[in-house]
Amino acid sequence: MSQTAINLIAISIFLMTLSTLLGPLINLSPTIPALTIMGFLGIATVDNFSFQGKGGTIVLDWLARFSPEYKERIIHHEAGHFLVAHLLGIPVTGYTLSAWEAWKLGQPGQGGVILEDSEIAKQLEKGKITVSMTDRYCNIWMAGIAAEMLVFKSAEGGGDDKAKLNQFLAALGFEEKVFEQKQRFHLLQAKNLIQENWDKYQSLVDAMRKGVDVKECKKMIA
Repeated sequence: MSQTAINLIAISIFLMTLSTLLGPLINLSPTIPALTIMGFLGIATVDNFSFQGKGGTIVLDWLARFSPEYKERIIHHEAGHFLVAHLLGIPVTGYTLSAWEAWKLGQPGQGGVILEDSEIAKQLEKGKITVSMTDRYCNIWMAGIAAEMLVFKSAEGGGDDKAKLNQFLAALGFEEKVFEQKQRFHLLQAKNLIQENWDKYQSLVDAMRKGVDVKECKKMIA
């Protein structure tokens, strides 16, 4: 069972407990929480077997968006990816800031930055990726976590980013025991890049918060 489905079931259990405690006090019909709980459980079941967790991710993302901090974390996280990719010469062609937007573009997670990957694709076809290209992509993957840590002093997102980096390293022949070391190294590199370009980063965050398109975002950090 996916983590998303588990989260939806956990919400259902919480709602069941809450309705049992508060229902008699506010004259809430037991039918309402029962139908709500059945709905969440139904979503969890269908999503787990048919949509690989994407539907549940959209629901959880929608619920989480009632928290202003959650929305700000998404924006700052993706701005970190965007800025570092731009600084390292990997073109950004788009970005999303919600699970729904990501789903429409065929992306996983709560949002993401879309990169122009033709250069690395050419190297993959030749069967040899340069050290420079490896470092650039590893820095980009860790940049979202780096941005969250700089702004919020902790990172809540980035699980998918770490997984991508680890899969990439494994494909290049690195042993699993060095994954955490590489994560820490590239996290530090990404932090340094963001800090050195802090004013550009803040401008980019403001632009992405307003939904400015990629072309205009690039002008602000040129």
